[in-house]
Amino acid sequence: MIRFLQSDNRITKALFVVVIGAASVAMVVYLIPGLAGAGAAAPDTYAVVYPHWYSRILSTGDTITETHVQQLTETQLRQRNPQYAQNPMIVKFFEQQVGQQLVQQAVLLQEAHKLGIYATDDDLRHYLSTGPTGQVLYPNGTYIGDQAYRQLIDERLHVSVDEFESQIKDEIAIQRLESLITASVTVSDQEVRETYRKENIKIKFDYAVISADDLRKTINPSDSELEAFFKNNAARYAKAVPEERKITYFAFTAGQVPGGVPEPTQQQIQQYYNDHASDYSVPDQAKSRHILIMVPPGADAKTDAAAKAKAESVLKQLQAGGSWTDLAKKFSDDPGSKNAGGELGFAQRGKMVPEFDKAIFTQKIGDIAIVKSNFGYHIVQVEERQAAHTAQLNDVPPNMQTGSLTGTPAITVEQTIKETLARDAAAQAESRYAQQLTTEANQDGLEKTAAAHHLQVVTTDPVGHDGVIAALPNGAQLLSKAFAAKQGDPPQSAPTGEGYAIFQVTGILPEHAPAFADWKTHVLDDYREEQLPVLLNQKTKDLADKAKAMNDLGKAAKAVGATVKTSDLVSASGQVPDFGAVGQVAPQLFDMSPGAISGPIDAGRTGVVVKILDKQEPSADEMAKDFDRTREELLEQKRGEAFQIFVSGVMNDYKKRKLIVMNAKPQQTPAM
Repeated sequence: MIRFLQSDNRITKALFVVVIGAASVAMVVYLIPGLAGAGAAAPDTYAVVYPHWYSRILSTGDTITETHVQQLTETQLRQRNPQYAQNPMIVKFFEQQVGQQLVQQAVLLQEAHKLGIYATDDDLRHYLSTGPTGQVLYPNGTYIGDQAYRQLIDERLHVSVDEFESQIKDEIAIQRLESLITASVTVSDQEVRETYRKENIKIKFDYAVISADDLRKTINPSDSELEAFFKNNAARYAKAVPEERKITYFAFTAGQVPGGVPEPTQQQIQQYYNDHASDYSVPDQAKSRHILIMVPPGADAKTDAAAKAKAESVLKQLQAGGSWTDLAKKFSDDPGSKNAGGELGFAQRGKMVPEFDKAIFTQKIGDIAIVKSNFGYHIVQVEERQAAHTAQLNDVPPNMQTGSLTGTPAITVEQTIKETLARDAAAQAESRYAQQLTTEANQDGLEKTAAAHHLQVVTTDPVGHDGVIAALPNGAQLLSKAFAAKQGDPPQSAPTGEGYAIFQVTGILPEHAPAFADWKTHVLDDYREEQLPVLLNQKTKDLADKAKAMNDLGKAAKAVGATVKTSDLVSASGQVPDFGAVGQVAPQLFDMSPGAISGPIDAGRTGVVVKILDKQEPSADEMAKDFDRTREELLEQKRGEAFQIFVSGVMNDYKKRKLIVMNAKPQQTPAM
């Protein structure tokens, strides 16, 4: 060994130094407490992305926290899909998507930094003033100010300004990385011409259609064939009949609650009104009527002039004492008001089209005038205006003051409150009675409790989770609770829509395989669906073969019972009935010549054979006109594809080298 080291082999010595260095690193990692576990995920860690292999030893990776993933998910759901924010499964799916995006962003950012790509404060300022945020932060070229800026970021994104600006810088760096990676992507003039040609070539064709729905009816196996299919697919039907349960219950309605429900007192009504005063706030509103002489969109000057003259004639008749009821019925083109004398009821400011809105809030009450809107000419009379105020107990509620033209007497605020309090009191009385009966049933049993209160006990036939209990107005909640309970569990209560039911699960019939005779209809449906694709393909192939042999699509279609239809002149993006999107279902049609007959085409629920009738290529002038646009679109597409290839390669490389460490068991639950 000494001689080996004493030799003049410098390469060998260098290798030896590397080996010694690696061993030293291994000893350091082993001997220093905690260093061997560098990179281990903290409870709030979603993932850690390391730029180099040695970064794991030094714990210098970029950490993506579970909290950040959840917060970003919440923000995106709130802004784009608020209807999913309370669905745990969808929230979890969104979290996975957001987490993957953040990991990819961290990888790309590290790759950008390795290439010396960063974003400066000047870059940030330029982006904020000219990018998508420019119109918000610099309306009319003037900055909104630091305070308004901070408030805007906090309210809309729920992050600090520093976090927001850091994210923008990261986006700028990644965009520059993408520009660098895709800078060499080009498209030739020939590619542009060919792309434009494929997108804009149009064809017209006859097509013979074989409908799967029609074909399905011709599949009529014998009972023995069906029974053999049933036996051969025993595993498929092993649990075909879902679990069913027998439920024993007694129910009561609101009218059976002992003592009834007391009427709300005047004091309770007043207190409710005081507590909900804002609900009775009435904005500025105006009551009006009109007769509409409609002018069709895009009408010429002659049509417009005729409508205006007609409106002026009606106006003169009204000003001379003519009847609004008669004239509206005779001349108005507004079906919603013409039979009510043109009455529109009260309308709040800003609820009508601008021209009409301006008229009813500025025109002198009682005057009649002509107003032009995008609907046509309105002969308008303002009957009454009310300034913003709070409706009193004896007033009509705000939500009932608009368009009350039915002739039904309007109810007052006091009456609506009285009805609300009465409903609430009835619901509370029913709930209390249900709790009382449930407690008694737990002690004495359903039969004895029902008898003591003169109620009838009923036991259902076996019923499924989505079944119906015919004797109850709404048994959905009862069934939901029953299928969450066990047989013999203590009695529970559930609302029925007209009261409550007190129930127990008294029998469970587990999911099981049906007898063939009981399931024969379902077996026939399954048999047909299994045979249908094969039969449809076979029939369509026979049609195509006959059409080519006869060189006549019509005769071939008649021979096999297919229906022949004719398309319009369509491009690749065009839709054709019983066919679908032509460019997606059968792109090969655009390469065929007029007179050619296609092979069999699978269009989903139909089988199709086509004969090309006409083919129109885009003209040279059309191509020249859209050449630059097509080039940009194609170039953008190819750049996107190139960058996606780069991203995929980088991500695979990081995963292969274990530079992405995911926390398999995040400790926190979604912050939703």
